[in-house]
This record gives sequence, structure tokens and C-alpha cells, in this order.
Amino acid sequence: MVKEAEANKEADKKKREEVDAKNHADSLIASTEQSLKEHGSKISEADKKAIEKDMEDLKEAIKSDKTEDIKTKTQQLMTSSMKLGEAIYKAQQETAGASKTDAKPDDKKDVVDAEFEEVKDDNKKNG
Repeated sequence: MVKEAEANKEADKKKREEVDAKNHADSLIASTEQSLKEHGSKISEADKKAIEKDMEDLKEAIKSDKTEDIKTKTQQLMTSSMKLGEAIYKAQQETAGASKTDAKPDDKKDVVDAEFEEVKDDNKKNG
């Protein structure tokens, strides 16, 4: 039994690598599709088409069961989808910057900085 396990060790390792590559690719596709739905309007149509093409290429690679092809197509999708990530990040920065400039400079006018001390009344009569 140990000899059989040793003999199949390499095949098991390749199968594990293939499954991991497919899982990573599926996860990337799902997250990219979600990001495109939410933020696709923030990128150019050409960038959007490139991302969609790379997603389709990766889906085809997953069907082919070729681990190296899956890894290559995964990397291509990661690279093309970076433009989407950059657009999302830029939009978040602009939103954060806008909310900072909306604050009034005189907002701190009513703030009072004070110290306090709790005073116990020992002369309190029990009734």
C-alpha cells in the first residue's frame, strides 16, 4: 500500500495543482464579474471588453484541464482587471476627498476642552 502511494505521489501532486489552479481561476472570474457589474461604468469600453475577453479565455482554459494554460489565462485576467481595480480605487479616493472638502472649517467652534473631577459628598445625611 505504501508503494502504491509512492507510485501515485506525482500524479496526485499534478491533480492537486490542477484543482487549485481551477479553484483560483473560478474565484477570480466570480469576483471580476461582480466588480464589472458594480463598477464597469468607471472604465473605458475598451478596457471592459478586454476584461470580458480574458474572462471568456479563462473559462475555456478551465474546460481544457491544462494547468499551465489555466495559470497563464488567470494571470492575463488579473492583469487586465487591474484597470478596473484602479478605477474603483480612484473613485473611492475622489469620494473621500469630496467628503473632506464638504466639512466646514468652523465645525470645531462649539467644542469645549475641559477636565472634570468626580466629587463625593461625605456630608450627605442618611434619612
